[in-house]
Amino acid sequence: MPTCLIIGANRGIGLALVKTYHLHGYRVLATSRTPSDVLESLAERTFTGIDVNNNDTLSSLAQQLHNESIDVLICNAGIWDDESIESFNDAKIMHVIETNALGPLRVVKYLLPRLKTGSKIAFITSRMGSITDNESGGRYSYRMSKAALNAAGKSLSIDLKDRGVAVIMIHPGWVKTDMSGQNATIKPEAAARGIIDRINELTLAHSGSFVHQEGESLPW
Repeated sequence: MPTCLIIGANRGIGLALVKTYHLHGYRVLATSRTPSDVLESLAERTFTGIDVNNNDTLSSLAQQLHNESIDVLICNAGIWDDESIESFNDAKIMHVIETNALGPLRVVKYLLPRLKTGSKIAFITSRMGSITDNESGGRYSYRMSKAALNAAGKSLSIDLKDRGVAVIMIHPGWVKTDMSGQNATIKPEAAARGIIDRINELTLAHSGSFVHQEGESLPW
């Protein structure tokens, strides 16, 4: 039975991924910063108190997973902020970049020994990380963090190719979550199905791709 580990899984897209992978017959492992009864009931193993900005918690996670072999690693944890050139705050921007860009890279660093030939890594990113596609400006921290995440994922796809590990960056769409709000157009369950389809399709030949969960290739 294949094993999937979802980082940031107690709500929204992360929780929908847990539910959907569970239905697909995977052993689902999941992390969260805070406890969740729903997550506990769905995942085979849960790891609470895991913060992608805290090396100690990631080291602890790696130690707890020392006997595991991970087939699919999904880095979903992330935060949002919205600021203009007049209003941005240095510390807030750095916190978003630290969480959204460096956080997933830290996760891979600590969990790399748990990956094997044929394993796949998915970064849940955003179309807002596209420089070419930016036609509305603003939202500096989120755009910068996701552009940096995409760059990291592309480099990882090259560095891990000889290990047989494929990497993909997936934009989930505008999903109804606490982050995006209820005016969004896609339900978390639909986004999760699309994300899983893209991961299932992923091969080393397409490692390093930046795609919409519906299948469209996205511009850098």
